[in-house]
Order: sequence, then C-alpha cells, then structure tokens
Amino acid sequence: MVVHQPVHEPPPAKQRKTVRRAVHRDGKRGNWSLLSAQGRVLFYLAVCPDSPVEEIAHNLALTERAVWGVVRDLRHHGMIQLRKRGRRHHYVINLDAPFLHPTIRGLTLRPVLGIIAARAITQRPEVCDS
Repeated sequence: MVVHQPVHEPPPAKQRKTVRRAVHRDGKRGNWSLLSAQGRVLFYLAVCPDSPVEEIAHNLALTERAVWGVVRDLRHHGMIQLRKRGRRHHYVINLDAPFLHPTIRGLTLRPVLGIIAARAITQRPEVCDS
C-alpha cells in the first residue's frame, strides 16, 4: 500500500513574507537597528572623529570594507570631509548637509548631530577609547 503525503509548495512570490535580520560579523543574528549603516557611521564619526576604520567597523559590527563604502558615500553626498593628520584620518561632519530621504528633505544634519558633535569636542565618550 502506497501512502501519498501532500506536497507543500512554497506560496507565490507575492504571498511570501521576507524577514530580514541583521547578521553581525560574529555570525550571530541581531535585532534590527533604527539607523542604516550610513546613519550609524555618521553618528559614530560625529562622536569619534579621529577613529580609524578598523575601530569603527569593530564597534558598529560592520566590516572594514563596508565602513569604507559608507565613508565614500557620505563624502560623495557632502556629509563628511576627510582630512589627513599624519598617517591617520580625521572626519569633519558637514552639519549643513541636507538629509537625502524624501520624507525629511529640507532638514539638515545640524538639528540631529549638532549637539552630539559639540559634546564630543568637550568630553570624549568612552566608546571612542575602545
């Protein structure tokens, strides 16, 4: 006697749910983040403008290659400037650069990052020392 079991086919593409989870460098799945990689790097540079890419990557759970790509994009859109200090880089946030997303078009980085950047000048946050 042959028993036929029902075959479950995947639903059509329109009905499938896509779940994206952040996968960190250590292979663990993490929770989602409110900020994109670009936003996280921008905030980090506002707080720790003298950090090397290796440190940024480590603290944000990104690869060095991803950080370099984000830095390139932020420079291309005029949000940061890169200055050399000897063999190291120093990042300067352009607080008058506009946000690029259509829902917040017309706003600049100043209201969001101005206080953070000013505070980082007077007191170095612990995250910059790791």
